[in-house]
Amino acid sequence: MQEYWELYMKNLEGKAALIQFNAGISMDLEELGYSHQIVGFVKAKLKDANEKGFLGEAEEAEILFMEDKLEAAMLKFRIGKYVGRVISDGYVTFIYYLQFTYNWSHFIDFALTEHGSYEITNGHSHDPDWNYYKNLLYPTPKEWQIIQNHKVCDSLKEQGDSLQVERAIEHKVYFTNKESKVDLIAALEKEGFKIKEEIKNEDGVDGLDFYRLDKPFYHDMDEMTLALIDIAEFYNAQYDGWETSVVKSVLKVG
Repeated sequence: MQEYWELYMKNLEGKAALIQFNAGISMDLEELGYSHQIVGFVKAKLKDANEKGFLGEAEEAEILFMEDKLEAAMLKFRIGKYVGRVISDGYVTFIYYLQFTYNWSHFIDFALTEHGSYEITNGHSHDPDWNYYKNLLYPTPKEWQIIQNHKVCDSLKEQGDSLQVERAIEHKVYFTNKESKVDLIAALEKEGFKIKEEIKNEDGVDGLDFYRLDKPFYHDMDEMTLALIDIAEFYNAQYDGWETSVVKSVLKVG
């Protein structure tokens, strides 16, 4: 079973939330949903939350230690899987999917014995459809796009790109209904994009490769790509991401 974790921000009931979740298990939900039908949580009030309600630097090591102890206890009692963490409004909530709960109290006692100074609540409920994972932890298409945007921006920056120099940024969309192709092209051209070519993906689905001169800076790319998702959806297409070349700044002397 593949495991890899993603971290992103979202709005949760009107408050900013920092979500970390196990994205890898999304490929195994059918199997896990059959065997792990109970969602469990452990929620701790932060003692050193910053002004946004997130984890302060002084408390980070202690909360990570609590997370490790909970994970070790989950493995020791073999009752489930750790699937994600939510930090918001001065609280951290660890979320699990469980096979059974008869030894839940033993799990809690073992994991939290060294964290008596924290105000902690815990519980569990039936969730065979994995709604907490799908609707709370798992990102929407737009949230996924922001995650991918920031990964590409980080990669460019690591290669010496300042992200402030305009260059051609290429985008792709694929049609769910090709009848809207002409209207989609017109909409993209109205926004200043130029069509590079018509394309097909590996499944033979028709699409478009188009570009515009832009800066690949984090917020710029978020605003642009979220708008492109809306445009593509309106014209029966699906946005499929972007790519660009590395442009390193040149220091002029003299």
